[in-house]
Amino acid sequence: MTVIQLKQVRKSYGNVEVLHGIDLEVGSGEFCVFVGPSGCGKSTLLRAIAGLDDVTSGIIEIDGEIVNGTTASERGLAMVFQSYALYPHMSVYKNMAFGLENAKLPKAEIDRIVRSTAELLQITDYLDRKPKALSGGQRQRVAIGRAIVRNPKAFLFDEPLSNLDAELRVTMRKELSALHAKIGDTMIYVTHDQVEAMTLADKIVVLQSGRIEQVGAPLDLYNYPQNAFVAGFIGSPRMNLIEATAEEGPDGWCLKAQNLSLPIHKVDSLSDGAICTFGIRPEHVQIDPGGNGDIITQVAFTEQLGGQTFLYCDVKGLPQITVHQTGQLPITKGQTLHLKFNRKDMHLFDADGQMLANGMVE
Repeated sequence: MTVIQLKQVRKSYGNVEVLHGIDLEVGSGEFCVFVGPSGCGKSTLLRAIAGLDDVTSGIIEIDGEIVNGTTASERGLAMVFQSYALYPHMSVYKNMAFGLENAKLPKAEIDRIVRSTAELLQITDYLDRKPKALSGGQRQRVAIGRAIVRNPKAFLFDEPLSNLDAELRVTMRKELSALHAKIGDTMIYVTHDQVEAMTLADKIVVLQSGRIEQVGAPLDLYNYPQNAFVAGFIGSPRMNLIEATAEEGPDGWCLKAQNLSLPIHKVDSLSDGAICTFGIRPEHVQIDPGGNGDIITQVAFTEQLGGQTFLYCDVKGLPQITVHQTGQLPITKGQTLHLKFNRKDMHLFDADGQMLANGMVE
């Protein structure tokens, strides 16, 4: 298994800097996911690791060896692309065997490797077919199989599931997770889908504008975001984020935004009159049937999904508030709701979006 280290990696195209001094270690056997919005630099970073793009400055190490200037073919990594990149005129067997034949392995060894990999990926029945006769999920398995047979130091995945429909993406996520558990190799996976990141990763790297915003285990990022960007990006539906002003009064501290006034305990580094942003996830917003909530809202629309209900509530002058409740709720558009925010589950960020507190009390 392989350790990959990046030290102050920068990448520029002319005067445009795309990666701004990336420092990162991907540990041996980790499933590391790069996630972020379009244009954040995640695919550029992956291609730099693969050797498909040169870096402008900084160091890339694979198992302690500096590989700057080393060609992609010499780095010992295998990359799986979004487009599958299969040879259309070759059978599945030939697609998987092609690299091994170029390496001049004995025929019997090639056959053993291809067939054992096909069995692992459950594509043995398709070995004689051409790619055009396969579904999207089957083609993706072949592309992964072609990478596995090379016995690489690490696997690099560039949005491999984005061409699949929603149901098949869920299935393939399960299969990729099971595959990593079986072979245990180091994997780096790029996606813009934070659900994929949460369900697949041992470690998530959140990127924005060519910079790392936070690195950590999925639930660490979910529960303890270090800034408002991570708080809003990780989680589906996204965290409710509301700009407010901190005020100290005779009865203590509160956060004020339009007609909303939330009593809180004093937070270190929060001064009277400071502009800040507080966040709370939809599942931590409660409906108060007694009318003693923190805010009065009107339901704009509902999503009844059977086992869970999503409510989207309007308050004049504030962003729309999303509420997530388990079960089926008999709530309709236009209904008035009193909402209560669980203080222990609230997050507070300063004017620059940096974390002040993850969890507060009244």
